[in-house]
Amino acid sequence: MPADITDAEIAREERRSGWRTIRRVGPYLWPDGQDWVKYRVSFALALLVVSKLVSVYTPILYKQAVDSLSGEVSDLMLGAVGLTIAYGMARLMSVGFQQLRDAVFAKVAQRALRTLALETFTHIHRLSMRYHITRKTGGLSRIIERGVKGVEFLLRFLIFSVGPLILELTLVALVLFFLFDVWYLLVVAGVIAIYVWFTFKVTEWRVQLRRDMNAQDTDANQKAIDSLLNFETVKYFGAEGREAARYDRAMEGYEVAAIKTSTSLAFLNFGQSLIITFGLVAVMVMAAVGVQNGALTVGDFVMVNAYMIQITMPLNFLGTVYREIRQSLVDMGEMFDLLEQPAEVADKPGARDLQVNGGVVEFRDVSFGYDPARPILKGVDVTVGAGENVALVGPSGSGKSTIGRLLFRFYDVGGGAVRIDGQDVRDVTQESLHAAIGVVPQDTVLFNDTIRYNIGYGRDDASEADIVAAARAAQIHDFIAALPEGYDTQVGERGLKLSGGEKQRVGIARTLLKNPPILLLDEATSALDTETEASIQDALRRAGEGRTVITIAHRLSTIADADRIVVLENGEVVEEGTHDALLARAGRYAALWQRQQAEEAAA
Repeated sequence: MPADITDAEIAREERRSGWRTIRRVGPYLWPDGQDWVKYRVSFALALLVVSKLVSVYTPILYKQAVDSLSGEVSDLMLGAVGLTIAYGMARLMSVGFQQLRDAVFAKVAQRALRTLALETFTHIHRLSMRYHITRKTGGLSRIIERGVKGVEFLLRFLIFSVGPLILELTLVALVLFFLFDVWYLLVVAGVIAIYVWFTFKVTEWRVQLRRDMNAQDTDANQKAIDSLLNFETVKYFGAEGREAARYDRAMEGYEVAAIKTSTSLAFLNFGQSLIITFGLVAVMVMAAVGVQNGALTVGDFVMVNAYMIQITMPLNFLGTVYREIRQSLVDMGEMFDLLEQPAEVADKPGARDLQVNGGVVEFRDVSFGYDPARPILKGVDVTVGAGENVALVGPSGSGKSTIGRLLFRFYDVGGGAVRIDGQDVRDVTQESLHAAIGVVPQDTVLFNDTIRYNIGYGRDDASEADIVAAARAAQIHDFIAALPEGYDTQVGERGLKLSGGEKQRVGIARTLLKNPPILLLDEATSALDTETEASIQDALRRAGEGRTVITIAHRLSTIADADRIVVLENGEVVEEGTHDALLARAGRYAALWQRQQAEEAAA
């Protein structure tokens, strides 16, 4: 019994979600302040009605043509040939109005798709770092892809298939009632009711099967993307076979779900055909009896057959349309759930732009934890003066990189405050905050584009001369100039065609082009060899000239010349001072220094 209750609750929730999704799509079809969209929608609906009126009248012309050939006199006085031509013209007009309707509505549909896709893409970038590190990129992209396709299908079929079908069935029912008798109407209405009930029931069952298939598809797609992104790691461990087996297991689950979906579709199609055939035969038998009795003409018999075939074709399509609409609603529901996902870090109402005068950075009694049960920072107090170079050092897990993320406001502090020139970063716009801070991370990730594009990413309006100047300052211009394609050289996915040092220099050039007053170096050289690190350090020193610099470092030799060194341990500041002063103190920093010196000597 609890399972039944749960299934009923799930069904109700899905219906609510479906109506919510339809309501969400509505404003894209009837947007405020965009009259041209409303005009097109209205014109398309008018063409739809005209098309269906012509379509319903067409079998009447067919009947009169047949009666004329049988010796009956037509009300239109056109003769058999004229009526046949009129019948052909009516069919052509019906199709023509439908195609014109689609052409008029196409711009509305594509605009809605583009607007929704852009809104979703923009919203994803607004979501917090916490959200992105807990979601799988492949699965996320699949949700967006299916959601946008679902919108396209819904716009096309809900408006121009289900709506027209209802209109056409209503008109045909009225014709049968007035031109024949109520029994024709009752039989047709009964067949349609049974058909719709059967279609909806079976389709509801198939939606769950389709959802399971989608889940398997998403899982297989994610495993494929994850494996390809980690191509090098797979090769290092000779794990091609393992990865193939892992992917095949995921595809096996998809295969089982897909077979169930296909089998259930065959059952649906046969059941629909059985119901429609029964209705068609019943109505035709009634018409044949009427012709034998002299109550109906041969033209009436032909007209009844034409009407039954006319409503049979869209009804046969109803199962597919309904299934796809239900699936589209599910897919769109996932996308709208994504759109309704609140941004953990958001601008305050009326937030002002950050005004950087000197670039003083203050961490005042800052506490923070990614998980509230496991605090990372515990009352950290650090001040970086304008134009000062302050290094943050400490063992792994001490909270160094977390401080950088809080400064950039990837997360909000749990307690205390982060200020720049006296302004709390929570009180200013994120756009202005991000514009004021340049970051050179440990592993610079590049776009799969040219070197020019990747350096130019630092500033949208940068000229060629600006890009070259930034490359010179980062000491990478000579290397680029020596390449066969120069600045047009493709760097490959994530910059894999460049060495670690070359990628870092491109990253430094990109940050220099941005020209921020505050520079955050997040273990920018820890992944490089000693020789490459030494040359990069020179570029970083140039990059820091005239700026407030916060250096998060693992190798202490790279920050020995910092104005001040802050030592973190277990989320707390345990020491602070210059390199020489901290060595003289013989405390935690001195112990770290001696250990690293010993490790380098042993190496």
